[in-house]
Amino acid sequence: MSPSQEPVFSEYEAETSQTSKLIRKFKETPFVPIGMAGFAAVVGYGLYKLKHRGDMKMSLHLIHMRVAAQGFAVGALTCGVLYSMFREYMVKPKE
Repeated sequence: MSPSQEPVFSEYEAETSQTSKLIRKFKETPFVPIGMAGFAAVVGYGLYKLKHRGDMKMSLHLIHMRVAAQGFAVGALTCGVLYSMFREYMVKPKE
């Protein structure tokens, strides 16, 4: 391929960057990235609180952290499903 030629897949490469995928996913289903961010926030907060857990056992603290992170992710996905169902069946005009 000579340097003067444009790449054949330039449009494809531009559309498949990680940033554009994340932006497209956020527009299509906004609760998925929110769930991912919430999961990361809960895990980060749990790791921060790991120092100040007092006399609580490590395994119990990790179980609480896991349940909170899973709860946030499942809750965000549930809200996303409900939102998409609402948008699909209530807002969309019937044909």
